[in-house]
Amino acid sequence: MAERVGGRQGNGLAGRLAERETDASGKSPPRARAKAAATGKLSAAETVTANKKVIALVYDFDGTLSPKPMQEYAFLPKLGIEPKEFWAECTRIAKAERADALITYMHLMYKKAKEKNVRIDRADLVAQGKTVELYPGVEAWFDAMHAYVKKRAGDAEISVKHYLVSSGLTEIIEGTKIYRHFANVFASEYWFDAYDLPFPKRVISDTGKTQFLFRINKGIEDLGRSINVHMPEDERPIPFSNFIYFGDGDTDVPSMALLKKNGGHAIAVHGADESETKCIELFNAGRCDFYASADYRKGSDLWKRTCLLLDRIIADVKVQEEARGLG
Repeated sequence: MAERVGGRQGNGLAGRLAERETDASGKSPPRARAKAAATGKLSAAETVTANKKVIALVYDFDGTLSPKPMQEYAFLPKLGIEPKEFWAECTRIAKAERADALITYMHLMYKKAKEKNVRIDRADLVAQGKTVELYPGVEAWFDAMHAYVKKRAGDAEISVKHYLVSSGLTEIIEGTKIYRHFANVFASEYWFDAYDLPFPKRVISDTGKTQFLFRINKGIEDLGRSINVHMPEDERPIPFSNFIYFGDGDTDVPSMALLKKNGGHAIAVHGADESETKCIELFNAGRCDFYASADYRKGSDLWKRTCLLLDRIIADVKVQEEARGLG
């Protein structure tokens, strides 16, 4: 979706963990957090378990799990606006005002709705998530990955967690059929109660996505806690080498580059009717291990290449466990 702004045309309680956590649920008080930031260390209450046996599958959304930007399925049709015209206007305004492209699109969505006297609140956006289309096999993919890892890992007790990191809207994502599968969702979001015209609460850019990879890596998924405190590599619960990132274009490059430089993995995807050119560029630049058509069904190229990487990660985890046992 963010690439469109830039000009390229092309039981749901599991997610949003960070937004639900409160001081009563384990977050340290402000004074403790300030001390941690000053000393560069986590407090005892913030210590996470480093079992190294979790594999993180991290996904972009628009163009990766879904063929089109999520706003094109219900929001823009409801206003009678052509998607190409909307994204072109976003790009034009962002350039003219020297504004952030993502904040521009979030502002323009509700400006257009107000102009047409269409009231859209949080519940409306969540309901719109039901109309979002998914690539073939996506709905069954998440449980299938759990089953595959369980079978291949044997008695090693290795598990999978699915994460979503997207510039799209949290509200729409919550209404999709797959929301319940994610351990956490990090996406752009609105404030609704304090403004007649909803105001951006969180905006996640292409480079901003990398923050959330570090949060998953360190086990600090509560957005109220700093990720800048020092944590030795051997204390991080999910090593970058246990990550596989799925993305579709330029906005995923920072995340892919971060993982590749730190021993992680990435797969670039493209629609069946779309050119492979961008994926080939990412592959040749060393940004991803593989690329494939966005077909998530068992037996597809994407399935087979993902399983190859999973086999590699599972083998590495077993080797490391064996070595630790000898130590």
